[in-house]
Amino acid sequence: MTEQEAQALYAQGEAPVVSKLLEQDARIHELEAQRATDSRNSSKPPSTDGYHKPAPKSSRKKTGRKPGGQKGHRGSTLGLSENPDRVVPHPVTTCLQCGLDLSTSPAEVERRQVIDIPPLHLDVVEHRFESKVCPCCHAVTTSHQDAPEVTAPTQYGPRIKALAVYLKTYQLLPFKRGAELIRTLFGGTLCEGTLANMVKGVSGTLDTSLAAISAILTDAKVAHFDETGSSVQGKLHWFHVASTEKATLYTMHQRRGAAAMEDMGILPKFSGRAIHDHWKPYFTFEGCSHGLCNAHHLRELTFIHEVVGQEWAASMKDLLLKANAAVDSAKAKKRTRLGDKDVARLVRRYKAIIAQAIAINPPPQPVPAKRGKPKDTKAGNLARRLKDHRREVLAFLYDFSVPFSNNLAERDIRMMKVQQKVSGTFRSPEGATNFCRIRSYLSTASKQGMAALAVLAKAIAGSPFMPQAD
Repeated sequence: MTEQEAQALYAQGEAPVVSKLLEQDARIHELEAQRATDSRNSSKPPSTDGYHKPAPKSSRKKTGRKPGGQKGHRGSTLGLSENPDRVVPHPVTTCLQCGLDLSTSPAEVERRQVIDIPPLHLDVVEHRFESKVCPCCHAVTTSHQDAPEVTAPTQYGPRIKALAVYLKTYQLLPFKRGAELIRTLFGGTLCEGTLANMVKGVSGTLDTSLAAISAILTDAKVAHFDETGSSVQGKLHWFHVASTEKATLYTMHQRRGAAAMEDMGILPKFSGRAIHDHWKPYFTFEGCSHGLCNAHHLRELTFIHEVVGQEWAASMKDLLLKANAAVDSAKAKKRTRLGDKDVARLVRRYKAIIAQAIAINPPPQPVPAKRGKPKDTKAGNLARRLKDHRREVLAFLYDFSVPFSNNLAERDIRMMKVQQKVSGTFRSPEGATNFCRIRSYLSTASKQGMAALAVLAKAIAGSPFMPQAD
């Protein structure tokens, strides 16, 4: 229905009809827009694209380089070890041609090495503690203090515990498959319940490490934030992540918004720059400055241009990419900021495109006989967001420590989705919390160059890895 037709009907006293038709027309447009969204023009994950995946259209420009290793790339290949574990000699004793004895003849030796894993088996160490009765005072003295870590008649050692927890929380295997893998490789009778207790035990040792991670994130100049939903005990819960290049913290909460962020404990004390998408609860924390993820904006602009057909979106997308390229070029030249003229030119262009977008997408007008605030279109909503939050959108332009996108947090939170695909949902809040604690510890250790198995062994030994801010 056109605006003129709606006004004519309204003048004839057909307000309810006009309202219904306009409502249906808006619903049709909304459903058509939903049908047209995919992983390339929205925040939907690629797994929702089904069998008809969109043709790839990368925003990256061609570099002109050929595929594979570039000039100067050192590469890597198997090399001979100078200290092999075993040497198997293959002497020549007899001439294969005439049968002459060659056992005392000089030989040239060619070295070839086979790299393999040794036969796998559980190493069972038996501790025999003595007890003696003093003939003088009749006191009983034992030697238990010689190995205080041995507390039960039979128990698993720290290395197999570290491996089991590693398979569950780093490689994301479900309890059943993790226990089965260890039984297959090493034998023994490790069961799912024992593995669950191992995970719980490691989680309980991480309080000091997690406190250090929280302190690193709270004091950071720039930190990334994101969240994603998951089922815990059959109900929707939310996993939240706070990230820097040096630390990662995951938490689980029943809520998605400000209450969960308060309980996480980072944003209430954070005074740096918080990078996130346009989820409004983030803006309730006013003690910090904000930066918006432009990867989200690029996808939305792609939708507005290709599906809605508005050219301003293509212009804005091109401007954001050029601005990011200008910043990257300046960084490559060891510069710490763009020139004032360059910034002013980019901002003028940004404002001009926004003015064009607002003109094409005026604020929605109240619908006759319908209560409530009228719903904005996707194009109008994006245009007004880019206008109202210009400083947050272009924060990377003014401060080179601010990234163009929130990809760091998105990469970190993606592990929660991978966990769901591999292992399924969580059976209890306690299990989800333990997973978040250990995953925070392992992700932070990885960012600081530590091996997952090594830091798990340290935690099991009671001296967990302590992350450093620098």
